[in-house]
Amino acid sequence: MSGKDEYYNRSKQQGYRSRASYKLKQIDEDADLLDPGDTVVDLGAAPGGWLQVAAEEVGESGTVVGVDLQRIEDLDEGDVETIRGDMTEERTRHYLREAVGERGADAVLSDMAPNMTGEYALDHARSVHLARQAFDVAEELLAPGGDFVVKVFQGEDLDAFREEVRSEFQYLRTVSPPASRDSSSEVYLVARGLNTAPVAAGDRLEVTVEELGDEGDGIAYVEGYSLFVPDADVGEAVTVEVDEAKPRFGFAERVDGGSDSDSDAESDD
Repeated sequence: MSGKDEYYNRSKQQGYRSRASYKLKQIDEDADLLDPGDTVVDLGAAPGGWLQVAAEEVGESGTVVGVDLQRIEDLDEGDVETIRGDMTEERTRHYLREAVGERGADAVLSDMAPNMTGEYALDHARSVHLARQAFDVAEELLAPGGDFVVKVFQGEDLDAFREEVRSEFQYLRTVSPPASRDSSSEVYLVARGLNTAPVAAGDRLEVTVEELGDEGDGIAYVEGYSLFVPDADVGEAVTVEVDEAKPRFGFAERVDGGSDSDSDAESDD
């Protein structure tokens, strides 16, 4: 039995609207993307196979929003809202923002593919264009630390796009789920942890320590972002270099000497 037959038949037997459902299942099993209570956006969602899988994973406490130019028949699973429209139009973006809410989405997914022309270079370029559109939506809708999954065809523009995505997330993997056809050139970029920090690793800045954390490290705030600074007391103004910037908090080291330079000076005397 061919791979196509296997997943097609399985989708019919298990009540999924497309064989593509198994791609998301396999990506989620590998990356542990979707959790109960999550808010998930599915771009290019028709006929609804990914919506079904997402709804199963987020459960009754979660929310799934699908958008497509085509009409998507209502689903029985969970809290699923569908929007018919072009995601590049402001009207559709408005409805998406309303559906997601102020907290933002935990994951934005895109299984979109261009209408195939048979000319590989053109099809690849169009797939990257669609992927960039999905990336724009993800940056707008994702909450800090949110995740992004997007399909793109392999080709000369893939590396540049992959680096664009990588620069905005904590880490990124390129995967080919077993449910993809052997003959397909599609891959999925799985980007985890949208980084909305106002600082980046290597930045030097002056901060004032405003409180102490549970482990005794000083905590400074940069535009509301928490930066942990060891060996610093409340009220100190210090110069630091950022070691690591996570979506919601970061770590920095003092570069103004601090307590270590004081002790060195005492020992020299």
